[in-house]
Amino acid sequence: MDVTAEGERLADDLGRWLNDLTFVDLDTDEVTARVIDSVVRWAEAQGWRVYRRAPSVLPLPPPLEQRLSVLDVACARPDGPPVVVEVDHTDRARTVHKLRAEGDAGRIPIWVRWGVGRFTAPPPPVRMVTCEVTRRAGPTGRGRLHSRTGERPAPAHSTGGGTADTQALPIPLTDPERPA
Repeated sequence: MDVTAEGERLADDLGRWLNDLTFVDLDTDEVTARVIDSVVRWAEAQGWRVYRRAPSVLPLPPPLEQRLSVLDVACARPDGPPVVVEVDHTDRARTVHKLRAEGDAGRIPIWVRWGVGRFTAPPPPVRMVTCEVTRRAGPTGRGRLHSRTGERPAPAHSTGGGTADTQALPIPLTDPERPA
């Protein structure tokens, strides 16, 4: 399978996984940690080796250029190139630069962006997965609080016009365990 198609497939799969993520009134750091934990569970469910805060191929900017930047999640797969995931709530050019360098090194880069919307798609080969949240002002000193409740429309129910056989059952008027 070509790497571009594989990246799209994996991003779609991770997006479906994150659709079930819910939380209420978490601050920015707590949301980021919750999303990273969910990404790790997704990767582990694939049977991959998962590394948090793995070294990136991209060095840090000066004066720390002797050290490498880190990735939120890196996954070693037995059947394909590694997958790397960054999780952010802001549109950071440095993240795009880092993920493009990872893509150039043969990895599949995925950027999970969470927030209230207005997500701008990054250039290929980076794939974006979005996680929309709501936010409100928190108590004094706590900053903004974010929630993702997963409110979805109710599923469609049967209208009784199906082909299933129905049968009326009698309702006993006395308790069969109790003598009359």
